[in-house]
Amino acid sequence: MPNIFLVGTHWGDEGKGKIVDVLSDKSTACVRFQGGHNAGHTLVIKGKKTILHLIPSGILRDSCKSIIGNGVVVSLEALIDEIDNLATSDVQVEDKLTISEGCHIILPTHKALDIAREKSLGKKSIGTTGRGIGPAYEDKVSRQGIRLKDFEDKNFEKKLQNLVSYHNFILKNYYNDSEVPLASVIKDLESYYSQVKKYVCNIEELLNEVVKTSGCIFEGAQGTMLDIDHGTYPYVTSSNTTFAGLLSGTGLSPTDIEYSLGITKAYTTRVGQGPFPSELDGELGKNIAKWGGEKGATTGRDRRCGWLDTKILRKSIKLNNINGIALTKLDVLDKLDKIKICLNYGEIDYNSMSVDDLEYLEMDGWQQSTSNAKSYDDLPKNAKLYIEKIEDICSTSIVLVSTGPDREQIIYRNKIFE
Repeated sequence: MPNIFLVGTHWGDEGKGKIVDVLSDKSTACVRFQGGHNAGHTLVIKGKKTILHLIPSGILRDSCKSIIGNGVVVSLEALIDEIDNLATSDVQVEDKLTISEGCHIILPTHKALDIAREKSLGKKSIGTTGRGIGPAYEDKVSRQGIRLKDFEDKNFEKKLQNLVSYHNFILKNYYNDSEVPLASVIKDLESYYSQVKKYVCNIEELLNEVVKTSGCIFEGAQGTMLDIDHGTYPYVTSSNTTFAGLLSGTGLSPTDIEYSLGITKAYTTRVGQGPFPSELDGELGKNIAKWGGEKGATTGRDRRCGWLDTKILRKSIKLNNINGIALTKLDVLDKLDKIKICLNYGEIDYNSMSVDDLEYLEMDGWQQSTSNAKSYDDLPKNAKLYIEKIEDICSTSIVLVSTGPDREQIIYRNKIFE
């Protein structure tokens, strides 16, 4: 299997976790390259659900190394909770997890700033998870952030004190909010670091080794349209979710990546604020949300649902140099007699969140279950027509089809993934 970059083609929640889990069976390593614990990957194995926020989805495979790259911002508390939760499920972590010493950490004051800022914005809030991701990336860019390697520096406490004091000044004097006690921050962080220190190292040599053997999977958080540069700004995340983020978040070369796989849901969803041209506001949208279990894995927030937006899909294919698409949650549309595909629309008005000239293509549904299909030929005729129409519109092959949440509910259409 080649070295594969996986990316959500819309606003995240496309089902990357399941696809990573399926492909990691034949991979040597799984690498997370950006984001923080503001995203969640849900995996279902023989009916048992596992939700991961920081640790790569490949951790559930014994033969797969799990690597957290330098582009990720890490909450040590959340990381420890995740490791402990995996241990209770008898998932081995000790010899499989490695974390880049270049990762920036999320402080309690980052979280406090995130929450205070969203509260002050009121109705104009972005809709962040309030977990400190944005403020942590801000400090990274302003060159005052704390990295995991800084814990080994003799000036660590002084550097931490300066940053927490700066944060507290803003909390108190700008947001009129409570300060975070420095002593508790130092005590907690040192305790957390002592628990994860064994996983931390310079990952450059390890990454170079695993990409040479091929079969390495690179997964990000969120999706293409939440990219800080190329998404629906300002309703985006704080990092680069696209192919460029993989390179900066690992230090690898573009030539190390041999295949780019776009993860696309059979319909489109979005969590939080921001434009959503093909959104279904009525009962149909609520039904799709119910059938698809559309609640955020990290926050539990309801996901907004709408028809598949192929204008965004075409942009994602170009932006990420996508070679093939994994189409997920096809089964969620099983009950519909008519299905629409959003083809095009005008520019988005970010003040009213409206768009003009929405253009749709309507197709007949298949109205029968796809969840037990073992091959492409097993799918209903109209389901295959729907898949082939998407391929035609986007000039890209759909190489994997997911027909349910379990890792066994997958149809391969390309031999390189078998």
